[in-house]
Amino acid sequence: MTRIDDTFARLKTEGKKAFVGYVMAGDPDFDSSLELVRGLPSAGVDIIELGLPFTDPMADGPTIQLAGQRALDGGMTLLKTLELARRFRETDQTTPIVLMGYYNPIYSRGVDRFLDDAKDAGIDGLIVVDLPPEEDVELCIPAQAAGLNFIRLATPTTDDKRLPKVLQNTSGFVYYVSVTGITGAAAAVAGDVGPEVARIKAKTDLPVIVGFGIRSPETAREIASVADGAVVGSAIVKQCEEKRPVAEILAFVKSLSDGAHSA
Repeated sequence: MTRIDDTFARLKTEGKKAFVGYVMAGDPDFDSSLELVRGLPSAGVDIIELGLPFTDPMADGPTIQLAGQRALDGGMTLLKTLELARRFRETDQTTPIVLMGYYNPIYSRGVDRFLDDAKDAGIDGLIVVDLPPEEDVELCIPAQAAGLNFIRLATPTTDDKRLPKVLQNTSGFVYYVSVTGITGAAAAVAGDVGPEVARIKAKTDLPVIVGFGIRSPETAREIASVADGAVVGSAIVKQCEEKRPVAEILAFVKSLSDGAHSA
């Protein structure tokens, strides 16, 4: 059982849906980012999705691309991202952290060294968007052997033929991308998402969490009502881009988590 598994088990007993909050590590700087991440659990975030800055984030829209660039410009690296997680763990041993990013920085570090580093830093799961199931031997299987969940994305174009392949080595939860395209590009619609979540849940016992296109408490509630939870990323990162105070960002996050938890 990982922290992710424990969190979903707790939420189930409480009759609540999960709220996952995404932030970019190091945006706008290390200390501000750490302050924000440390405040996420008290703002109702059940699982923290921590973005790993990368120079070519092909799945991300302009908001998250710019956040990654700000972080890189400020000197953020893979090792500093893990150090941020390690510092978070000094005061929180229960909230799961999922590291979301791309394979190149991990490959450059070396898979074995990276997995040792990630475990030591308190990372619980990985989302690596540019490694398809056909490449599971590269990172997915070693990660799971090391005790990390490997979370896979399913999309509106993941048909019934492809879905079993996507699910075969997935653990922790399935991340359903509610819209085609990049992050922040379109609004999620519960009426479209519900049947797709049901289709995935018919093939797996894992929780199905829905992300992309969720920007308001109302949408978070609507999406969580047809899934096991909701993810918000771009809307939170936009607050960082606007240089809002951390307390103000956390109040916005709290409104989103309240929406998801009321589903």
